[in-house]
Amino acid sequence: MIRSGPRSALIDIGVAALTVIVLAAILEIWTAALRVPPYLFPAPSAVGARLARDPAFFAGEASVTLVEAAAGFALGTLLAFAAASAMTFSRSLERTIFPVAILVKLTPVVAIAPLFTLWFGFGPFPKIAVAGLITFFPMLVNAFVGLRSVDPQELAFLQTLGASAREIFWRLRAPSALPYLFSAARVSANLALIGAVVAEWTGAERGLGRTIFVANANLDLTTLFGAVLILAGLGIVVNAAVGALERRILHWHPITLTA
Repeated sequence: MIRSGPRSALIDIGVAALTVIVLAAILEIWTAALRVPPYLFPAPSAVGARLARDPAFFAGEASVTLVEAAAGFALGTLLAFAAASAMTFSRSLERTIFPVAILVKLTPVVAIAPLFTLWFGFGPFPKIAVAGLITFFPMLVNAFVGLRSVDPQELAFLQTLGASAREIFWRLRAPSALPYLFSAARVSANLALIGAVVAEWTGAERGLGRTIFVANANLDLTTLFGAVLILAGLGIVVNAAVGALERRILHWHPITLTA
């Protein structure tokens, strides 16, 4: 059975919210039964009260992080698709680009983020760059595999019709790569959020990363856990949105027929 995109996304969010509520209830009972000090682990009710006391503050910080992550995800995806397209047409470029991409992947983000802040300042660009960097590798690999994974019979048919390499790319290779791109996007979208938060730790005026950093320094665990909860909620919503978009665009693909 095919599920509509928006309805399926709401179901996914609802199930995740129910799971969080059940987990919060268990933690509430645990903290009360064992009398866990709030400076070690605040009760979920205290975290909820902190969120309810200043929702505008958390919404504003979350919007900053979300914009940075979205821009970084878009940048990383665009560069990854361009690199994968070049690698598809040239074996020499594949041998050149892929080792560099692996090097980028193996470089710890926590080592790169301070350098980006030092080079580009405390504005949004370093956060966007880190989010794009952490997004780049999974999108590159999946885009490259998808562009290469075309049906040989369909490829031979288009070549028989005299289709140019450009026409084959846009009419066959790009559509064939879409399932791979969406699979990577489910992971990379959340990685972009993590990248933006890590970059905010190294220097930012606003954002969930800065909120977590400052709250940790002040031992304000209710604010810290509130920001983490908001970040987790963003990840759930983003993942559900990507899934809904995938089902909307790839309604013809077998992977979405039973999703």
